[in-house]
Amino acid sequence: MKNGGFSIKAGAICILSIASAAVVPTHAFADDVTLKSADGTVNLTGEFLAFEDNSYTVRTPLGDLRIAASRVTCEGDACPVFEVAEADVEIAGSDTVGLGLMPLLLEGYAGYLDAAASITNANDGATMVAELIGDGGFGDELGSYLVQSSGSSDAFKTLLAGEAQIGMSSRRIRPEEARALRDAGAGNMVSPGQEHIIAVDSLVVITHPNNPVNSLTIAQVDDIYEGRITNWSELGGPDLAIKPISMPDGSGTRSVFESRIHEGEAITLASSVEFAPGADQIANTVNADEGAIGYVGYAFQRGAKPLTLVNDCGISMTPDAFSARTEEYALQRRLYLYTRADAETDQVNDFLSFASSPAADGVVSKSGFIGLGIDRKLQTADSDRAIALADPSADAFEANFMRQMLSEMVQHDRLSTTLRFRTGSSSLDERGIVDLERLADYLEAQPDGAEVLFVGFTDSVGAFDNNRILSENRAQQVMAELQSIAGDRLAGVNLNATGYGEIAPSGCNADEEGRRINRRVEVWINSAG
Repeated sequence: MKNGGFSIKAGAICILSIASAAVVPTHAFADDVTLKSADGTVNLTGEFLAFEDNSYTVRTPLGDLRIAASRVTCEGDACPVFEVAEADVEIAGSDTVGLGLMPLLLEGYAGYLDAAASITNANDGATMVAELIGDGGFGDELGSYLVQSSGSSDAFKTLLAGEAQIGMSSRRIRPEEARALRDAGAGNMVSPGQEHIIAVDSLVVITHPNNPVNSLTIAQVDDIYEGRITNWSELGGPDLAIKPISMPDGSGTRSVFESRIHEGEAITLASSVEFAPGADQIANTVNADEGAIGYVGYAFQRGAKPLTLVNDCGISMTPDAFSARTEEYALQRRLYLYTRADAETDQVNDFLSFASSPAADGVVSKSGFIGLGIDRKLQTADSDRAIALADPSADAFEANFMRQMLSEMVQHDRLSTTLRFRTGSSSLDERGIVDLERLADYLEAQPDGAEVLFVGFTDSVGAFDNNRILSENRAQQVMAELQSIAGDRLAGVNLNATGYGEIAPSGCNADEEGRRINRRVEVWINSAG
């Protein structure tokens, strides 16, 4: 196939390598090059001098500067030319994962192995090579990795064609993609051994920093992208035409964005919508145009102004790590790595195990994404949830349970671990088992006598009493599964379960996504623990 400007044949995995230790084109001293980083922190132009020890050296008015190739791409005729060599593992798919997370993830994996990672970005800005050398860079080569970044759909196309062992996606695999891979002998793509959640992310709606508009409703964002709102003055802003920017077809980011703002229905974009190939380009456009609006992953804001979103129930949602981990932010998403069962090797499996483990949390956070670690948050009597529970106009019968919940809540902190079940199933979803394993480790480190309460909630469909009983049963089920995983490691922790049904919704019960968010089991811990 053709990918990133280089020929890659099925069955032969290729990477790019420097032809020699130092590369200086014959016209290098006459031509300038531009070195750019994906996060926008590096953007410099100078005379190319050399490429050696995996670094570019350029002459600028500030002197000769040396920039690691792992941080930048090189643009210009004088950039060194890469040759083709074989690699052990090819990774393809989402640019959100490939550009935003994979460089640091591979560096972190190298550190985990007590190795050094030599990472080079190709000039196309979408292809990266990582070579891992043992003993801190002084030993044998442990493996080479080629990462090609485009869109999430390409993850499954390259897996289906057998041209990649790992697919990167910023959305979950679609049923038709999973069936096609299963029929091709790739196995069950949604089994825990083939579907790996490596991080969570919040899609952030961004505007120019000078734009006075600070918040929009989900419906207003939908109206902008479908062309029903065309001027910022309609939203309390200046008399200025709105310039909406979107991702191209095939983007997992676009798929998540459109499904959430349009309640899962097909969206008809206005003719005024412009398209940018990736998150970096959207952020650049928004930062340069006071009328622009776009959406990017949390790690790609690059100084643009993030907007607070308000759902149809009037709940304000600000993207932060806690709300992303609990999956209670409207534009939250999971980031995945997938692999074929018939393409697994020890090298592939070891990397995937690291990528989804607590050992990777640090590099995930450093990349600007949100790892799967556990946060702890104080629950206070003056919080929005507490005020809602004290509603004097509530039904008398339900108000009794609301007061009971409020009394319990203010005695506990909430952990970000929030368990959800597969739709129509009594089984935890694909993230649940991972979260329970991490929760077991977290609680094992708590002092003896810590009190943990599993608190179940439901959507509003059905009778109140039935929902309350269902929510308590779900909470007890989660507690039992944790005890099964942890064994006697939690002997010093007091575990209990309760349920409050449809009380305290986190999303709107008017749509399926909101109901999914509300069907949950929270984990509370005694603040003295």
